[in-house]
Amino acid sequence: MQVILLQRVENLGDLGDKVRVKNGYGRNFLLPTGRAVAATAENLEAFQARRAVLERQAGDALATARARKEQLEALIVTVARKAGEQGRLFGSVGTHDIAEAVTAAGVPVEKKEIRLPGGPFHACGEFDVDVHLHTDVNARIKLVVVPE
Repeated sequence: MQVILLQRVENLGDLGDKVRVKNGYGRNFLLPTGRAVAATAENLEAFQARRAVLERQAGDALATARARKEQLEALIVTVARKAGEQGRLFGSVGTHDIAEAVTAAGVPVEKKEIRLPGGPFHACGEFDVDVHLHTDVNARIKLVVVPE
């Protein structure tokens, strides 16, 4: 299946690229989420007509993400949890907890933007947490987990 990308898609292409993808990926992800349209002659003409608008929107989204990155990298977020004597938590600190703490600190962040490749944290300490704001913009915040 060939599609025209309406926004930048990681590991696939940029705005306006005409790419070939597997049928299921195109039908089940790219088309329903509005990231692409089928590569037909009429869709190609419609895309060319509104290309300037889409590029401006993409530029605005990138500028917003960069501004949020500056705000986030200045933050040190503290989360308090019940812990044992050796610093092991009686639970964990996951993406939901981090998103709530960052939002409470004044910068709104969604749970899906938080990246924890090693899974949730189960111990007290200082950690670096990646926040994926845009396909081209990632921020790193400092998370401090302290015992209650």
